[in-house]
Amino acid sequence: MVTILAAVFVHEHMALPQLAGVVVVSAGLAALVFGGRRPGKAAFLAAVGTGLTIAAYTTVDGVGVRLSASPGGYIAWLVLLESLCVPMFALARRRAVLLKQPPRVLLAGLAAGALSLLAYGLVLWAQTRGPLAPIAALRETSVIFGAIIGTLVFREPFGRTRIAATIIVVCGILLLNIG
Repeated sequence: MVTILAAVFVHEHMALPQLAGVVVVSAGLAALVFGGRRPGKAAFLAAVGTGLTIAAYTTVDGVGVRLSASPGGYIAWLVLLESLCVPMFALARRRAVLLKQPPRVLLAGLAAGALSLLAYGLVLWAQTRGPLAPIAALRETSVIFGAIIGTLVFREPFGRTRIAATIIVVCGILLLNIG
């Protein structure tokens, strides 16, 4: 979707190998997520809705950071606003639950949130340096790291399907770097 939105709104057109890379990375990630299982209708619609939302904000932020007079300023304001709004919303909605958490849990959550903001800041910076679609495709490869963490920390099986999907994603990444 980012490929289409970037073509329409930013007039970015990729070479065939990069376009193939985006498609291959996307297919590999879908295989990794679904793992040979067929999702129910509700799960499929939720996944499509989530994907469309991510594509929309990725494109909007990519255009915004490029058009801003200061990419660093754009990133800083976005991080500042997000880092204030999300915790305030959580406090408003779930104050009792949050206040019952041990300090180590709260600190771990804050650290994870800070790392997430830093990671998105890096994505925004990357969007000032290259085309939106390949950057978005590479960003979504974090799903592989989630699968690896699931295997190492939670003892989930990695299995043949995840190995094959990871190989497909790596092939897509190689295609993104041709040309």
